Amino acid sequence: MATPRIMLLGAPGAGKGTQSANLADHYGIDHITTGDALRANKDMETEYGTPREFMEAGELVPDPVVNEIVEAAIDEADGFVLDGYPRNRSQAEYLESITDLDAVLYLEVSDEELIHRIAGRRLDPETNDVYHVEYNPPEDPAVEDRLVQRDDDTEEMAQERIGVFKESTLPVVEHFDATGDLVRIDGEQSPAAVWSDVRAAVDAAIDA
Repeated sequence: MATPRIMLLGAPGAGKGTQSANLADHYGIDHITTGDALRANKDMETEYGTPREFMEAGELVPDPVVNEIVEAAIDEADGFVLDGYPRNRSQAEYLESITDLDAVLYLEVSDEELIHRIAGRRLDPETNDVYHVEYNPPEDPAVEDRLVQRDDDTEEMAQERIGVFKESTLPVVEHFDATGDLVRIDGEQSPAAVWSDVRAAVDAAIDA
């Protein structure tokens, strides 16, 4: 089976994590997220310092450091799906300079649905399992009783996160749309239907 190089774009709550995991499993490729890459290489020396220095200070890790960390992850991967990178136009331009992508996918979901998905999430503090009050409630009443809402899953924070996405990452979507490389996927379908469209788009890109 081919080992494609895929970028998956979408706002918070669009389902990138679920579909990235599907892609990694189906094609046998690495699932690369910025957070995981930074945590795995937090002591990697760069011209600007290590990721640990910024993370422990509670500061945003600068683009050049993130770029180097992601590049290292890509170099070690035999095919990959990027989830959460690039976050802005500068990172996108850097990515284009270091690798050729086989598929660029964008999960389209309305703001209303994104907020509904995020604000409905609940966390089981004992197991760290994540549920949704409507889409995926727990079957055990005891689990339901101990569920909590994370601070970043409130409606107010959801709106803020979507706003950041529109300001920083939507230009990345527009850039790849302009080059003709972007494939838009209806992210408001069921997860199974979204996965069917995602897989078809990647297969078409590989066979092109």
